[in-house]
Amino acid sequence: MLEIRNLHVHYGAVKALKGISLAVGSGQIVALIGANGAGKSTSLRAISGIADVSSGEIIFDGIDITNKPPHVIVFAGISHAPEGRMIFANLTTRENLEMGAYLRKDKGEIRKDIEYLFSIFPKLKERINQPGGKLSGGEQQMLAIGRALLARPKLLLLDEPSLGIAPILVKTIFQKIVEINKELQTTILLVEQNAHMALSIADYGYVMETGEIRLHAPASELAQNEEVKKAYLGM
Repeated sequence: MLEIRNLHVHYGAVKALKGISLAVGSGQIVALIGANGAGKSTSLRAISGIADVSSGEIIFDGIDITNKPPHVIVFAGISHAPEGRMIFANLTTRENLEMGAYLRKDKGEIRKDIEYLFSIFPKLKERINQPGGKLSGGEQQMLAIGRALLARPKLLLLDEPSLGIAPILVKTIFQKIVEINKELQTTILLVEQNAHMALSIADYGYVMETGEIRLHAPASELAQNEEVKKAYLGM
C-alpha cells in the first residue's frame, strides 16, 4: 500500500532523513521505533505532505504522492493523528470529530461513523459536548485517533499514541489500535517510543537511528533481537 524509496528530508542545513526506504503492506500494522530525534515523526510528516521532501519517492496505492499538498493526501486515503494530539481545544468533542470528516459530503454516513466510533471509544460519547481542551490526555488521544478515522482512511498514521498518557490507559489505547486495524481493516503505520508495546501489536517493524533505518524485520523477530532489547526494550 505504501512504499518509501530513498527519502531525504532537510530542515535547513540539518539532514532529518538520510535516504530511508520502507514498505507497509495492505492490512498490516507496521511499527517505526527509535530514540527521540531519530526521524520517526519527520517520516510521517513527509508522508502527510507537511514536511518537504528533498529527494526520494513516496508511493501510495501505486501513485506518487511526494510533496503533494496535505489535503490531496488526505483525499487519497491517508490520515494522520499527530504527536501531541493537536485537537482543537475550544471545539467540542463532536465538532473535533466532524473536522476529521471535512472533505466528506455524506452527512448520514458521517453520523453513522461517529456512532460506530463511540462503540470503540465509549468515553468520547460521554464527553460529546465538552470542549476538547477539557478532556484528559487519554481522552484527547482517543479523540485525535477518532478524528483521523472520520476521513475513512485506507492508511492511518499514528504518532506517539502513548505519549503523555497514564500507564493504565496505554494498554487500552493499543488494544483499540488493534481493534481498528482488524474491524475497520485500516492499515496502520505506528510511530512509538514504547517499543515493547509497539512490537507486541505490529506485524513488521523498522528501527530508526539519526535519520536512517538501522534494522527491519517481522516485529516478533525484532522483539527478540539482542541489540533492540538492549537499546529499546530495557532488557
